[in-house]
Amino acid sequence: MTWNTFPLVLEWISEITPTVRHFAFRRADQEPFQYIAGQFINLHWERDGKRTHRSYSVANPPGESEIVEIAMAPVEGGFATGKLLSLEPGDMVEASGPYGRFVLRDDPGCRYLLVATGTGVTPYRSMLPRLRDLLESGDYRVDLLLGVRGPDELLYGTEFREVAEEFENFNFHACYSRRPPESSSAWEVKGYVQARLADLGVDSETDIAYLCGNPGMVDEAAALLKEAGLGIKSIRREKYLSART
Repeated sequence: MTWNTFPLVLEWISEITPTVRHFAFRRADQEPFQYIAGQFINLHWERDGKRTHRSYSVANPPGESEIVEIAMAPVEGGFATGKLLSLEPGDMVEASGPYGRFVLRDDPGCRYLLVATGTGVTPYRSMLPRLRDLLESGDYRVDLLLGVRGPDELLYGTEFREVAEEFENFNFHACYSRRPPESSSAWEVKGYVQARLADLGVDSETDIAYLCGNPGMVDEAAALLKEAGLGIKSIRREKYLSART
C-alpha cells in the first residue's frame, strides 16, 4: 500500500502519568493538518528493510493550534516505543492521515456514554470543545468513564473534572481497577469501567455509546450495552491493539 505521508517534527515530550508519554508534533512542511476530533494518525518507520506503522489518536482538539498531540503507553521491548522514546525536540518522523470514523456525529439530543481505558481516552480529550457546545445547548448529557489501574494514572483527569464542574449535565467517572485511593470522591469508584457502566441505567431510547481502548473492555461493554437494548448503530467502537514487537 502506498501512503501519502508528511513530515512531523517533535516540539516537546512530557510524562503525564508514570505509564504514559505525551508527544507534541508540528508539520515540518508548514502545511495545515485538518482532522475531526476522534480521528487518528499513523506514524511510519523502516524496519528490516520494510515499511511499518503504528496508529495513535490525536489527543488535542482541531483548530486550536498547529500542534498535533498523541499519547503513548510504552511497551517494554516495543519497536514503536523505542522509536518514539528515542526522539528529541527537532527530530522528525513520517506520518499519514487523518483516519477513522470514531467521531461525534450529528445526533439529535441524547446522552453520550464515552467509555475508555488508558490512552483510549485521548479521542474524548480532542472532543471537549465540541462537547462543550453540545452541553451548553441543554439537549445533551455526557457520562465519561475512564478505567485505569490507580489515581496516579488518571491521564487528563484534571481537564475532565473541570468540565464536570462547569456543566451539571457532564459526569466524569474515574474507575480504578487495582489501586483505589484511601479516601475517594463521589466521582471515583473501585472496579472496571464495565461495572460502572452497568450502574448508569443504560437507556436504549436516549443513549449513544463510544467505546475506546482495551479490546477486552470494548467487547464486554458492547455486550452489556446490547443486552440493555442499544442497537448496533448506537455503539461506536475503536480498539487499541498493543503491538508487542
